Amino acid sequence: MTDRAPVLVVGAGRSGTNLLRDVVCRFPGYATWPCDEINYIWRHGNRAAPTDELTADDARPEVIRYIRRAFERQRRRANGDTVVEKTCATTLRVAFAHRVVPEARFVVIVRDGRDVTASAMRRWTAGLDIPYVARKARFVPVSDLPYYALRYARSRIARRRDPEGRLGTWGPRFAGLDEAVRDRPLAAVCALQWSRCVETADAQLAAAVDPAAVHRLRYEDLVADPRHEVGRLAEFLGAPAPTALPAIRPDGVGAGRAALAPDELAAVHDVAGATLSRYGCS
Repeated sequence: MTDRAPVLVVGAGRSGTNLLRDVVCRFPGYATWPCDEINYIWRHGNRAAPTDELTADDARPEVIRYIRRAFERQRRRANGDTVVEKTCATTLRVAFAHRVVPEARFVVIVRDGRDVTASAMRRWTAGLDIPYVARKARFVPVSDLPYYALRYARSRIARRRDPEGRLGTWGPRFAGLDEAVRDRPLAAVCALQWSRCVETADAQLAAAVDPAAVHRLRYEDLVADPRHEVGRLAEFLGAPAPTALPAIRPDGVGAGRAALAPDELAAVHDVAGATLSRYGCS
């Protein structure tokens, strides 16, 4: 690793990844892309892959060159600052990301899957956010624009046809997601997505990445005691802790699972009970 090695924030969607990215960017000399995620850049050269579960073998030389050039362009835009990157689908392809940016440091966040499920359910049924889409579209490789435009249109059509008003897909795509969307209630889909993301990320981090390059924290700990968790993060990054932090509120802890109906909560435990237990979500 180098002192200016990129930082990859890794976590399932709706797990506090945006908050954690914003916290890291408060450290002096750290900056990120002017959009929420860069999944289009990560998938360039593999755009037709049916899922986000890219492997190290998918990191071919031309793919590595393209993504590393994108990181370097962003570093220059940020006047040489350390690049902080957060794309939730990276949970499903840590080994791929490590092959592309082997010097990167990984900051991993996990949140109670029941709260994640309730929050993700709202995203799966959310309306069109044109400014959000436009910010992400700026970073679609030009040659990939027609492909993603067609896929986006299909997702919107699927939403009109779905009895629960779901998008055709939202968030990280894993093998079996389409079948889950077709056969399971939305709560089960979201819980399965969370479980697959956190389990896959941990397995690949353990197999492919030096433990010294990995820092882990829980969302609940971050919002309960931000200064302590930011202090731990400062030690990992070898950087002085920021003097000011973004707004961090603990009121979201437990609110999601309290909002789930009994049948929804049962569906969550049915598909993700083992993962909930493994990560201490009692």
